[in-house]
Amino acid sequence: MNVDAPRRLRILQVHNRYQKHGGEDNVCEAERLLLQSNACDVVTYTETNERIAGTGRISAALNATWSRASYARVRKILRESRFDLVHVHNFFPLVSPSVHHAARAEGVATVQTLHNYRLFCAGATMVRDGAVCESCIGRHIPWPAIRHRCYRGSTAGSAAVAAMQVAHRWLGSWSRTTSAFIALSEFSRRKFIEFGLPAEKLLVKPNFLTTTPPVGEGRGGYALFVGRLSPEKGIATLLDAWRHLGGSLPLRVIGEGPEAPAVRAALAGSPGISWLGQRSSQEVARQMAGASVLLFPSEWYEGCPLVLLEAFAAGTPVIASRIGSAAEMVEEGRTGLFFQPGNAAGLAAKVAWCFDNPHHLLAMRAQVRASFEARYTAERNWTQLLSVYDRAMAASRQ
Repeated sequence: MNVDAPRRLRILQVHNRYQKHGGEDNVCEAERLLLQSNACDVVTYTETNERIAGTGRISAALNATWSRASYARVRKILRESRFDLVHVHNFFPLVSPSVHHAARAEGVATVQTLHNYRLFCAGATMVRDGAVCESCIGRHIPWPAIRHRCYRGSTAGSAAVAAMQVAHRWLGSWSRTTSAFIALSEFSRRKFIEFGLPAEKLLVKPNFLTTTPPVGEGRGGYALFVGRLSPEKGIATLLDAWRHLGGSLPLRVIGEGPEAPAVRAALAGSPGISWLGQRSSQEVARQMAGASVLLFPSEWYEGCPLVLLEAFAAGTPVIASRIGSAAEMVEEGRTGLFFQPGNAAGLAAKVAWCFDNPHHLLAMRAQVRASFEARYTAERNWTQLLSVYDRAMAASRQ
């Protein structure tokens, strides 16, 4: 992982952790290790959503507009010693965007990684009622989010998040205070420009894997799904596709979530499906290496899914819905195949083709791995991250 750094940077990393450990937490930790392995000093300021149980969700959402405690804490940290940059991962709800203003008050550049769409979408995923929703794009006040109770089904909570969005647009938190933004894909960069973020501040840097596992042989003879069992992940489409296939082809499902009952019910009518539940990262890597193909039926605008990177590292081709960043990460016929989001028959047809043409899948594996090595290694990411930091620090001096 180590690449010689041109200088020793001192970074304050800010992150509001989730109650259930997820992809954003993993990325934040991976970047901390990447920085430290390249001779950078990293100080962390974290909050955890476990505190929300004590403060209440509505109170936490109101605090999300401006946390005086976080503002004071960050200013204190920056005064205690010299810092080159503040890198904010997730600020919602306990940290708040006030930390960007704290850094600016101390003359320190800030970078904000855009892991989700919270700056402009109360629900953060741009999904409502199981479908992509862009109702709040271009609105000065996001009334649809309040009307549809997009934040945890709460009108008051949604209004509080909307107030945060409006307040920080008015304060210039994104147009003036933040030095640079990291978008995880070209697709998400274009979306954030549509939302109104300044194009010159939006830089693309994908996620990465901290280690490079050996290439798998893919001789297990099964398709694999890995991810949260939730509607936006396309679980219904996946299960419907297996009904189209007669249920006999082998599918292994790894994950937990609200759609678990649907997966459990499908087991009875589809003898080919095996539900493995939640598994360790080591077990996921083993299953990925043996899979003939990874299935990625997601139906929302994902950022840069780590599961795709894990598939690429293993050399496992991907059948993906043509939506969001997956449409640019997967290359048709080279690293995988596409189907239209929500089209179970289309997914079933691609799966059937793969099982009928295993030699084509094996031939793809070297190209899949080459895509990983060119884009998603720690070494490649360090170069990209350093470039973002340089741009941010230069912008803060202007």
